[in-house]
Amino acid sequence: MQHHAFVIDIPEETLSDLRDRLANTRWPDEIGNDGWTYGTRLADLKQLVEYWHTGYDWRRHERAMNAFPHYTVSIDGQPIHFIHQPGRGPKPMPLILTHGWPWTFWDFHKVIRPLADPAAFGADPADAFDVVVPSLPGFGFSTPLRKTGIAIREVSDRWVSLMRDVLGYERFAAQGGDIGSLVSTDLGHAHAAQLIGVHTNLPVPLSFELPPESDYSAEETGWYAKTQHFFAEERGYAGIQGTKPQTAAYGLTDSPAGLCAWILEKRRTWSDCGGNVASRFSPDELLTTMTLYWVTRTIGTSFRSYYERRVHPWQPVHTRHPVVEAPTACAVFPGDVIHMPRRWAEGYYNLKRWTVMPAGGHFAPMEEPELLVEDVRTFFRSLR
Repeated sequence: MQHHAFVIDIPEETLSDLRDRLANTRWPDEIGNDGWTYGTRLADLKQLVEYWHTGYDWRRHERAMNAFPHYTVSIDGQPIHFIHQPGRGPKPMPLILTHGWPWTFWDFHKVIRPLADPAAFGADPADAFDVVVPSLPGFGFSTPLRKTGIAIREVSDRWVSLMRDVLGYERFAAQGGDIGSLVSTDLGHAHAAQLIGVHTNLPVPLSFELPPESDYSAEETGWYAKTQHFFAEERGYAGIQGTKPQTAAYGLTDSPAGLCAWILEKRRTWSDCGGNVASRFSPDELLTTMTLYWVTRTIGTSFRSYYERRVHPWQPVHTRHPVVEAPTACAVFPGDVIHMPRRWAEGYYNLKRWTVMPAGGHFAPMEEPELLVEDVRTFFRSLR
């Protein structure tokens, strides 16, 4: 399969239209929402939208993105965009990094170069990786979404094609969080022979059958309650995205302020920010995510992943144990929304490494890139 170089170059009229829409936002009333109890707080959103309108410079971030080598390829009829950053070291290991929602490929930009060129960051060049960062189908520049029915297996199959048939890697490593964790985990299940190993910063069962409270150790006190709280109180977005994604897409594709509110609330709630989202993400970091979804018109197709996973639930390809036979490392970030017990992980994965991090949340490569990079290097060092 032939892949082609790709340059990000958003038309100026798209950016002008965005600014006009931001200037003409029609704001709702707000009552009793000082603590974000009802959702995104109006004052915070207005401040971020005003900066998006008057101060944010997309072209600066576009230039930063284009400093990486981008490509596109069609795999099984679906356009796939990806970064391919060759490693600098004696024998770089191929590594595919998979993002989640509401992430984009750009959530990995702080870790790509340290992983690809460790010597430039004071580390051992023997730890170098050839880093591949695709955009999930229907996200960002992996558009348009050509088919329905693309759930987790359909992505992991395409990733094998990308790594083996497009880039020529017979075996490779995988890392991811959120949806990227599911894809990486399925690679280690369905394609274990092609996998050097799997590193996940959101260990969860592919079936989403959660373990009982009795599986949690004394050191994991509070993890079960936090996980149950997430599924009981914080999953409204998934109910919408997983049942009627097209209905929600109209408003969020038409209103940048609405799109901003939808994503901002998740960045605040799911990160290790203590309620202060600015402590983890700068306004530019937040708005680059919003702008990528906006200019590619992909908020609606990004929702489709939730629908397809509900309608086409994950199916195992074997009944052996562990479920994930590829060597696996789990990094547990304390501010994440779901926490599985180590006891469960030891039975589910071919578990080789388990790290409970001192800080960080759901967006690990953005929140704690140095911790993530070091854990990835350490784990895969033993598999070279």
